Amino acid sequence: MSCRLPIAALAALAVLAPAHAQSADPVRDHAAILKIAGEFAVDFAFDETVLLQPGYERAAAMRSSADEAVVVVEDTPTRVVLQHLLVDGKSGHVTKHWREDWVYQAPRRFEFSADQTWTVRALSPQETAGAWTQCVYEVSDAPRYCGTGRWTYSGEVATWTSDESWRPLPRREYTRRSDYNALRVVNRHTITPNGWSHEQFNTKVLRRPDGRQVEIAREFGFDDYRRDSQVDFAPAYAYWKATSDFWAGVRARWTGFLNAPPGLHLKTKLDGMAMVMPLFEQADTLVHGGKVKAADTDAVFARYVEAAPAPADR
Repeated sequence: MSCRLPIAALAALAVLAPAHAQSADPVRDHAAILKIAGEFAVDFAFDETVLLQPGYERAAAMRSSADEAVVVVEDTPTRVVLQHLLVDGKSGHVTKHWREDWVYQAPRRFEFSADQTWTVRALSPQETAGAWTQCVYEVSDAPRYCGTGRWTYSGEVATWTSDESWRPLPRREYTRRSDYNALRVVNRHTITPNGWSHEQFNTKVLRRPDGRQVEIAREFGFDDYRRDSQVDFAPAYAYWKATSDFWAGVRARWTGFLNAPPGLHLKTKLDGMAMVMPLFEQADTLVHGGKVKAADTDAVFARYVEAAPAPADR
């Protein structure tokens, strides 16, 4: 007597096979992650694809570009921290951009659970065996999202694919949209011959207070990082030399909330500018040779950050 799997089950096995067909190789993975660092010309593209609500009209495609240096902040065999720094090629102006932390077999991660709220969840051994958790942070080092997945090397191409997770509205839509308040996302990073790429498989969702979820539309995002030798990135390194200790202190303050349950709640508007601006101003003071008191940074956190409500309180 033969047993035949349904076509859907066979398809699922085919998708899962690459991730489980190889043994974990954290040394190889670590080397792939470090290739994300460098100097890049970047193109960002976002296109709504599948429309999921009656009468909904597809939003206009979004295109932008930038020059970006990605510097290694921390590097151990099981943890890599990378800071992105935007550079204006004409003026040399530097803007601290997003940050990404990669942790091998992470014991926990934060998750975007409600508006302006991130809760900390323990990860099971099944989730993290052989896997790297990537956590992404705002320009102020406030949390955005985490994803957990394994690196694969089909055809000698290094690719990391996350599980499905939640993230808040992207900055590009803070002032444009009010019809959804969360993205459900799968991220894929691939190391390419001349850089790397970040693919985003996004679903725009309105999460209601009663727990209902209304899916608005699906979106595909493609960020293409190509190594660039045409731009002078020296200002980025000068900025980071002047401010890295300050931002290390900022990261430590966030870690105090994100290193254990319950997590944190931000008492700011969605754009977070109430925290971004004073922290950027303090960093600029250091760039210009001034000094910043730790108490001034503490005051920003005291005003705008608090522990997330405990699960029983929700």
